[in-house]
Amino acid sequence: MSDSKIIVALDYPTIASAISLANQLDPDRCKLKVGKELFTCSGPKVVEKLTAKGFDIFLDLKYHDIPSTVAKACRVAADLGVWMINVHTLGGQDMMIAAREAISDKPHRPLLIGVTLLTSMTEETCKQIGLVGTLESTVLKLADLAKKSGLDGVVCSPLETKLLRTRHTEDFQLVTPGIRPADSKSDDQHRTMTPIQAVDAGSNYLVIGRPITNAKNPMQALEVIENTLR
Repeated sequence: MSDSKIIVALDYPTIASAISLANQLDPDRCKLKVGKELFTCSGPKVVEKLTAKGFDIFLDLKYHDIPSTVAKACRVAADLGVWMINVHTLGGQDMMIAAREAISDKPHRPLLIGVTLLTSMTEETCKQIGLVGTLESTVLKLADLAKKSGLDGVVCSPLETKLLRTRHTEDFQLVTPGIRPADSKSDDQHRTMTPIQAVDAGSNYLVIGRPITNAKNPMQALEVIENTLR
C-alpha cells in the first residue's frame, strides 16, 4: 500500500480517460479516487483495472439511504478490494453503524469515512436546507457522530481540519478535498487550502483533482505538490 497523502480525483466521464491518466502516474506516489460520474459510466470494471495497476482506490460514492440499503452497498463495495469507501454522516448514527458492521468481517476491510459537509456548501446553503448553527459547529457535530458510530474518519473541508484535529487523535482519518496549490484556481470549491496548509492543520489525506488531471504533465504536477510537503 502506498504511504502517499495524495489522492488524485479521477473525475472523468469514460474509463478510457481514467486509465489514460492512471498510466501517467505512479501507484507508489499517489492513490486514486473514483467518483459517481466515472463509476456510473464504467462500474466495477474501472476499479478492477485500476487496482490491477497497483493503485489504492478511494470509492467516493457517498452512500446515503436507509441503513439496510447502505450496509448492503458497503459490503459489495468492500468486495471490490478498494482501500476506502464513504457514507454521508447526515444519514444518521443507525445508518453509519450498519455500514460499519456490514464490512467488519472483511479480511481486507476498507477504511469507512463519513462525509460531513461538502466543500461546495456555504452558510447560505446550510440555511436553505434547514441546518442550524455555523458550518464549523455542524461539521464538528457530524464528525463526533461519525466517531461515535465507529467510523475511521471523515471527509471535511481543510478549513475545519485544525479544529477537528484538536478533538480527535491521528488515528481518526481526516480526508480533505478542496485542496488547491497556491497558483491554481478554486473552481467550484468554496472552502479551500493549499496542500501544506492542510497537512499542517492535521489532514491525513489530500484529495486533488484538476491541478493534476488538467496538467500537461500530471506526474510532474504531482511531484511539484509532493515537494511542497517536504
